[in-house]
Amino acid sequence: MYPERLETDALVLEQFCEERVDVFELYARFARGGEGVDDVFEYVPQEPYASVKEARDQLVEAQASWDEAESAQYVVYTADGSLAGYTGLFPEWDRRAARIGFTLGTEYWGNGYAGECATALADLAFGRLDLEVVALDHADGNERSKRAIETVVDTAGGQYDGRLRNWRPIGDEVADHHRYTITREQYRQSRRDA
Repeated sequence: MYPERLETDALVLEQFCEERVDVFELYARFARGGEGVDDVFEYVPQEPYASVKEARDQLVEAQASWDEAESAQYVVYTADGSLAGYTGLFPEWDRRAARIGFTLGTEYWGNGYAGECATALADLAFGRLDLEVVALDHADGNERSKRAIETVVDTAGGQYDGRLRNWRPIGDEVADHHRYTITREQYRQSRRDA
């Protein structure tokens, strides 16, 4: 149902599974105590990996979710083959909508990679999957994600929908989230206007 590989100008997205991802490389990128890892997971509802097994478990879960058409998760590689992070499209089939998320290492922040991931996944959602709405959200206080998401949404003609109170548990807290959406029509119009 989902393509195993997507390409953008600067990135290659490969299915997030054991067959395509080196579990040791993934673990090294996001292991507890690694450089910048606390910053990566500050606003993410996931903890840094405590073991290689935890990284493997995430790959196994992503494969199962892929097989059941519950999500299309991808590892993100730069043009030189470096593992930058992972991204995903999480359809809600009965609503004809999907949510996009991304987690990138700190050295890959601020260079448009989040936007390239979001655009590739929006293309998938509105094209191949024929969904009607794509949503992106960020935790209250996550200014970097806010800027990245606002850039994507503005470019695609979408809008800010509002603040969702006590939306997502992150560690011991329940964070408010800010939600943005893009409709298929807005997205297609923005592509024609580009």
